[in-house]
Amino acid sequence: MSRSAITLFSIGNRVILQNGVVIGADGLGFAKQKDGSWYKMTQSGPAVLEDDVEVQANACVDRATVGETRIARGAKIDDLVLIGHASQVGANAMLCGQVGLAGSTRIGDGCILAGQVGTAGHLTIGNGAVITAKSGVPNDVPAAGLYSGYPAVENRQWLKTQAALNRLPDLQRKLRELEEEIANLKRTARLF
Repeated sequence: MSRSAITLFSIGNRVILQNGVVIGADGLGFAKQKDGSWYKMTQSGPAVLEDDVEVQANACVDRATVGETRIARGAKIDDLVLIGHASQVGANAMLCGQVGLAGSTRIGDGCILAGQVGTAGHLTIGNGAVITAKSGVPNDVPAAGLYSGYPAVENRQWLKTQAALNRLPDLQRKLRELEEEIANLKRTARLF
């Protein structure tokens, strides 16, 4: 298929594209060959932006190898966001600065992915979920979930884990003191 026969993109009504936006570039579609080299697969699926989408500066929305990449009605895409090939972004979702969606990621309606969130490919983030800044999402996230950290876990669990990590130096010191106390008790017991 010649490159001219490929539909690169489709853009709906009232779509705003800021400076440097790239819509419909090739996705990362390569297959490793027996000799270790990479075979470039044709990226023939279009990138579709529905009505009322806004894409901020220097964001990229890749085409798909198979199917399409779709940004649904009213979604907002911030600066330096990458929407990987064959990903789907739901209606009124917001992807903040430097979010990266690996190929075939599905983001539900009304989701918010805060700055620098990254997703592994082929996963689903359910409707209304919120992923906090700098989180790495390796697995599906349920609808209305609030997830944080790397690997992203429920926010409440992440907060508990962070609190425990902050106390770790004190816990280590107390453990050393208890070990010394036990050793002293054993030495004393041997004397009797």
